[in-house]
Amino acid sequence: MASSSSSSSSWELWFFLFLSLFFSLGDSLTCSSRKFSNNNLYSRCSDLSSLSAFIHWTYDSSNSSLSVAFVAKPSTSAGWIAWAVNPTSTGMAGSQALVAYLQGGVPVVKTYNVASYDSVKPSKLSFEVWDATAVFSGGELMIFAKLKVPEAATGVNQVWQVGPSVDGTDLGVHGFKPPNLNAKGTLGLSGGGTNSASSGGKIDSRTMRKNIHGVLNAVSWGLLFPIGIVIARYLRVFPSADPAWFYLHISCQISAYAIGTAGWATGLKLGSESEGYVVYDHRNIGIALFSMASLQMLALFLRPKKEHKYRLYWNIYHHSIGYSILILSIINVFKGFNVLSPAHKWKLAYVVAIAVVGGVAVVLEAVTWLVVFKRKPST
Repeated sequence: MASSSSSSSSWELWFFLFLSLFFSLGDSLTCSSRKFSNNNLYSRCSDLSSLSAFIHWTYDSSNSSLSVAFVAKPSTSAGWIAWAVNPTSTGMAGSQALVAYLQGGVPVVKTYNVASYDSVKPSKLSFEVWDATAVFSGGELMIFAKLKVPEAATGVNQVWQVGPSVDGTDLGVHGFKPPNLNAKGTLGLSGGGTNSASSGGKIDSRTMRKNIHGVLNAVSWGLLFPIGIVIARYLRVFPSADPAWFYLHISCQISAYAIGTAGWATGLKLGSESEGYVVYDHRNIGIALFSMASLQMLALFLRPKKEHKYRLYWNIYHHSIGYSILILSIINVFKGFNVLSPAHKWKLAYVVAIAVVGGVAVVLEAVTWLVVFKRKPST
């Protein structure tokens, strides 16, 4: 009993270590940890809600000037990035844009008055802009500029975007996936606070549901299911862990199924609201995962006793479906990252977390084989 309790506590410790790593890494990779090579400093910053972009800014109310640094990765190596203020609306049409791209290998920034979607040409903006420069580093483009905003303004409508190519001064058409269409918000100018990462833009309810969908599925299908499989595969080898490993495995998988069902239902709701836009592979894999996981839950009630003649066939079925869920879950989490395009820190945090689970599995694989080989001569 002491050994079983020790094994249980060990796995609980590992689980909380995974969670701690996940969230601490996320915190350490926010916009507030970024430093610029030109040593520019800003009083506030925000991880923008789409396209893995960042905005840093300082507002000087004494002269109604706004200093900004916008950071994003172009959709291709020959692409462009843009940050704009829209004085009259919340979309791209009518916005006053700063656009950066590489010209002969040198980063440049141009101003574009986006009068309409059919007219995107370089021109002066409706407000004063100065000290506009661009920097290229680590695959990212950065726009630095200062601009004049209306007196006593408490916020400005901001729009940002990334595109695939530049022909002279003609910008290649950007994508029209949800991350591109949702790249807009309000940049708050009033209020204090340093490195206020949450004050840069308003997140609408749909974007919030997308984020919830992503978190639920990454935690359930992408982490809890793999951890449950690791528990079943490796702890069962040790007699002292029986039956603790079984209850840990069941608890982990049922929790994953419950959370994953909520994430799956949220995804169906989001899909029904996206007329004309369907991510077929992500959706189809999600449906397949939910179906297979439901079969696994039902199989729990049909599980033969160890001595039953059909137990071998049940084991083959259970393991085959389980490993299929493991592989498809991880694939679909990454497909979800591609669709949602969250800040890079979230994808990196998941990669680190699942890599830790994989590393533990590799070590335990070697340990359990040693245990099995040592046990064989005496059994």
